[in-house]
Amino acid sequence: MIVVMGATGRTGRRVVEGLLRAGEQVRAIGRSEASLAALARAGAEVRVGDSSDAGFLTEAFRGASAAYTLLPYDLRVEDYRTQQARMGEAVVTAVREGGVKHVVALSSVGADQGVGTGPVDSLHAQEARLRTLTGVNVLVLRAGSFFENFFDVLPVIRHQGVTADVVEPERPVPMIATRDIADAAVTALRARDWRGFVVRELLGPRDLSYAEATRILGERIGQPGLPYVKLPPDDMAGALVQGGFSEDLARLYVELAQAINDGRVRSLEGRTPANTTPTRFEDFADELARAYAAMA
Repeated sequence: MIVVMGATGRTGRRVVEGLLRAGEQVRAIGRSEASLAALARAGAEVRVGDSSDAGFLTEAFRGASAAYTLLPYDLRVEDYRTQQARMGEAVVTAVREGGVKHVVALSSVGADQGVGTGPVDSLHAQEARLRTLTGVNVLVLRAGSFFENFFDVLPVIRHQGVTADVVEPERPVPMIATRDIADAAVTALRARDWRGFVVRELLGPRDLSYAEATRILGERIGQPGLPYVKLPPDDMAGALVQGGFSEDLARLYVELAQAINDGRVRSLEGRTPANTTPTRFEDFADELARAYAAMA
């Protein structure tokens, strides 16, 4: 049995589906029975509950040989770090007491830092918790920025005619499609060919600047001159709050962007064939263009 957290999310759903296609037994964890229904019909055993509840999570992990773990969050959470710590501690308790021997944990490029990287600080703390596990083989996948984050930019383009962020326009950033993260996780969960605590980076096909991503996206949606605007930190934080972020998470997001500008959120491995993934932003932009057209 392989347990998958966040089974209705961007990586989790594809992990469940990939494991099921490979003939694995899968236990899918999520917060809503309705959202898990399709996975149940596909053959997954489903468990509905709160992933910050150590008791629930331990029972869900019990008897599994491997687990895919992550730290889901709500954009509106008032105290992000406390919420992430509570969930992270529940995960470690569930792995230890549930008897799981192999864990694939989603993390982020920049999780080596531990301070001043906004939401990524919590992933540094979670990696430290996972290191305390004895007799458990942990594979941490430090992924680049998600291509899917650009879905959140589409309403801004529709209403304001720009893309905007705090990141310097020409700063190269490792960006990746979540499908490639999920596929790497499926391969690892089936192979279980690592020992101890191992970190692997997943960097996408190439580093991409926000200016270049904006140009590619603009071409796909019929706006070849679409501009990228670098916002002052306070303006960006305010825009995020208007878009549904809590003030705490908006502040942390801006902190992460500034850490990217400072060069502190970066690959430690350097780009290699092993950490370079296949999905190009040029191809993913077609999905963004379809979503943009549907907003008309």
